[in-house]
Amino acid sequence: MGAGMIAPTGGGRRRRIRRRHAPIAEINVTPMVDVMLVLLIIFMVAAPLLTVGVPIDLPETQAKPLEGDVEPVTVSVRSDGRIFLQDAEVSGEKLVATLQAIAANGLNERIFVRGDRDADYGTMMQIMGRLNAAGYKRIGLVTLEDLEG
Repeated sequence: MGAGMIAPTGGGRRRRIRRRHAPIAEINVTPMVDVMLVLLIIFMVAAPLLTVGVPIDLPETQAKPLEGDVEPVTVSVRSDGRIFLQDAEVSGEKLVATLQAIAANGLNERIFVRGDRDADYGTMMQIMGRLNAAGYKRIGLVTLEDLEG
Protein backbone atom coordinates (compact mmCIF):
# COMPACT_ATOMS: atom_id res chain seq x y z
CA MET A 1 0.00 0.00 0.00
CA GLY A 2 2.34 2.60 0.92
CA ALA A 3 5.15 1.10 -1.03
CA GLY A 4 5.03 3.82 -3.65
CA MET A 5 5.49 6.65 -1.15
CA ILE A 6 8.96 7.67 -0.17
CA ALA A 7 9.29 9.58 2.99
CA PRO A 8 11.27 12.78 2.45
CA THR A 9 14.44 13.08 4.44
CA GLY A 10 15.17 16.22 6.39
CA GLY A 11 11.56 17.30 6.70
CA GLY A 12 11.17 18.50 3.11
CA ARG A 13 13.96 21.06 3.30
CA ARG A 14 16.75 21.28 0.87
CA ARG A 15 20.11 20.74 2.27
CA ARG A 16 22.20 23.86 2.23
CA ILE A 17 25.78 23.62 1.37
CA ARG A 18 27.68 25.31 4.13
CA ARG A 19 30.52 27.41 2.88
CA ARG A 20 33.16 29.03 4.97
CA HIS A 21 32.65 32.75 5.20
CA ALA A 22 35.26 34.68 3.32
CA PRO A 23 37.12 37.26 5.42
CA ILE A 24 35.70 40.77 5.15
CA ALA A 25 38.26 43.12 3.70
CA GLU A 26 36.78 46.30 5.19
CA ILE A 27 38.32 48.50 7.85
CA ASN A 28 36.21 49.15 10.91
CA VAL A 29 36.52 52.92 11.25
CA THR A 30 34.37 53.33 14.36
CA PRO A 31 37.25 52.94 16.87
CA MET A 32 39.42 55.25 14.78
CA VAL A 33 36.70 57.94 14.75
CA ASP A 34 36.29 57.60 18.51
CA VAL A 35 40.01 58.07 19.08
CA MET A 36 40.14 61.06 16.73
CA LEU A 37 37.23 62.76 18.51
CA VAL A 38 38.90 62.29 21.88
CA LEU A 39 42.17 63.72 20.53
CA LEU A 40 40.30 66.65 19.00
CA ILE A 41 38.70 67.48 22.35
CA ILE A 42 42.02 67.18 24.17
CA PHE A 43 43.76 69.52 21.72
CA MET A 44 40.89 72.01 21.80
CA VAL A 45 41.15 72.21 25.58
CA ALA A 46 44.96 72.25 25.69
CA ALA A 47 45.64 74.73 22.85
CA PRO A 48 44.67 77.91 24.73
CA LEU A 49 46.88 76.88 27.62
CA LEU A 50 49.97 76.69 25.38
CA THR A 51 49.93 80.24 23.98
CA VAL A 52 52.37 82.15 26.19
CA GLY A 53 53.70 81.00 29.54
CA VAL A 54 54.33 84.39 31.18
CA PRO A 55 51.35 85.42 33.33
CA ILE A 56 50.47 89.05 32.60
CA ASP A 57 47.36 91.08 33.38
CA LEU A 58 46.74 92.67 29.96
CA PRO A 59 44.75 95.89 29.59
CA GLU A 60 41.49 95.84 27.63
CA THR A 61 40.71 97.80 24.45
CA GLN A 62 38.09 97.91 21.71
CA ALA A 63 40.57 97.18 18.89
CA LYS A 64 39.95 94.16 16.69
CA PRO A 65 42.48 91.28 16.76
CA LEU A 66 45.07 91.02 13.99
CA GLU A 67 44.86 88.15 11.57
CA GLY A 68 48.02 86.14 11.00
CA ASP A 69 49.13 82.60 10.35
CA VAL A 70 52.69 82.84 11.65
CA GLU A 71 53.35 82.94 15.37
CA PRO A 72 55.08 86.24 16.13
CA VAL A 73 57.95 86.85 18.51
CA THR A 74 56.59 88.00 21.85
CA VAL A 75 58.27 90.38 24.30
CA SER A 76 56.52 90.46 27.68
CA VAL A 77 56.97 92.99 30.47
CA ARG A 78 55.73 92.06 33.92
CA SER A 79 54.55 94.52 36.53
CA ASP A 80 57.83 94.19 38.45
CA GLY A 81 59.81 95.27 35.33
CA ARG A 82 61.18 91.86 34.34
CA ILE A 83 61.41 91.34 30.56
CA PHE A 84 60.73 88.04 28.80
CA LEU A 85 61.48 87.13 25.19
CA GLN A 86 59.00 84.35 24.38
CA ASP A 87 59.23 82.39 27.69
CA ALA A 88 62.86 83.18 28.60
CA GLU A 89 63.77 86.08 30.87
CA VAL A 90 66.28 88.52 29.35
CA SER A 91 67.81 91.77 30.50
CA GLY A 92 66.99 95.02 28.72
CA GLU A 93 70.54 95.31 27.40
CA LYS A 94 70.56 91.81 25.86
CA LEU A 95 67.02 92.01 24.43
CA VAL A 96 67.97 93.21 20.94
CA ALA A 97 70.95 90.82 20.61
CA THR A 98 68.82 87.84 21.67
CA LEU A 99 66.00 88.93 19.38
CA GLN A 100 68.35 89.19 16.40
CA ALA A 101 69.55 85.66 17.11
CA ILE A 102 66.05 84.14 17.01
CA ALA A 103 64.36 86.37 14.40
CA ALA A 104 63.69 84.18 11.38
CA ASN A 105 62.70 87.07 9.09
CA GLY A 106 65.39 89.50 10.20
CA LEU A 107 64.16 93.07 10.56
CA ASN A 108 60.79 92.16 9.00
CA GLU A 109 59.94 89.94 11.98
CA ARG A 110 56.59 90.75 13.60
CA ILE A 111 57.12 91.51 17.29
CA PHE A 112 54.30 91.67 19.82
CA VAL A 113 54.92 93.56 23.05
CA ARG A 114 52.77 92.38 25.96
CA GLY A 115 52.81 94.69 28.93
CA ASP A 116 51.17 94.09 32.27
CA ARG A 117 48.46 96.56 33.20
CA ASP A 118 50.59 97.73 36.13
CA ALA A 119 53.89 97.79 34.21
CA ASP A 120 55.88 101.03 34.20
CA TYR A 121 55.11 103.15 31.13
CA GLY A 122 58.76 104.22 30.91
CA THR A 123 59.93 100.60 30.78
CA MET A 124 57.46 99.85 27.98
CA MET A 125 58.62 102.86 25.94
CA GLN A 126 62.27 102.01 26.58
CA ILE A 127 61.76 98.49 25.19
CA MET A 128 59.83 99.74 22.16
CA GLY A 129 62.51 102.38 21.55
CA ARG A 130 65.28 99.76 21.63
CA LEU A 131 63.38 97.57 19.19
CA ASN A 132 62.74 100.52 16.86
CA ALA A 133 66.36 101.70 17.06
CA ALA A 134 67.53 98.18 16.17
CA GLY A 135 65.51 98.42 12.93
CA TYR A 136 62.36 96.44 13.78
CA LYS A 137 59.34 98.25 12.31
CA ARG A 138 56.56 95.67 12.74
CA ILE A 139 55.94 96.14 16.47
CA GLY A 140 52.48 95.67 17.96
CA LEU A 141 51.02 96.03 21.43
CA VAL A 142 48.92 93.15 22.74
CA THR A 143 45.73 93.87 24.69
CA LEU A 144 42.59 92.02 25.63
CA GLU A 145 39.36 92.78 23.76
CA ASP A 146 36.97 94.93 25.80
CA LEU A 147 33.74 92.92 25.82
CA GLU A 148 31.75 95.54 27.71
CA GLY A 149 31.91 97.80 24.71
